Amino acid sequence: MLILVDADACPVVKIVEKVAKKHGVEVILLCDTNHILTSDYSTVKVIGAGADAVDYALVNLCKKGDIAVTQDYGVAAMVLAKGGKCIHQSGKIFTDENIGGLLTGRHLAKKARMSKSKHHLKGPKKRTSEDDKRFEKSFEKLVAESINTKQQKALCV
Repeated sequence: MLILVDADACPVVKIVEKVAKKHGVEVILLCDTNHILTSDYSTVKVIGAGADAVDYALVNLCKKGDIAVTQDYGVAAMVLAKGGKCIHQSGKIFTDENIGGLLTGRHLAKKARMSKSKHHLKGPKKRTSEDDKRFEKSFEKLVAESINTKQQKALCV
């Protein structure tokens, strides 16, 4: 099991590393050439510049049972399709049950932004320590469940 992080401007990298280190899980941070990342724990993979280069690299690396951290619903859908698990930096766990509605909402928001009307959508609220706590709790639960599932499957073999 790997943890793959879409690390371009990701505010939860340190939390991901803390939880991963606690459980002994390998982390790969993916970023483009416009971001400089270093880590004492994770492997950093710098992907060539391009609008979706990091997204496609993350999906290509992902295997069944891996966990991805991304705020991109499209990436989340592809990770789920490959049998991976996925979590948003808010702590929302993406599932087969909720991804369709999230993708539809993204599409409708894009249509609204592109329309010529005067309705403007606001960006996300400023991140708080409560957001970090919520993410850490959800991420800890997701990692622990994934490890338990992996161990149960190993016992069945």
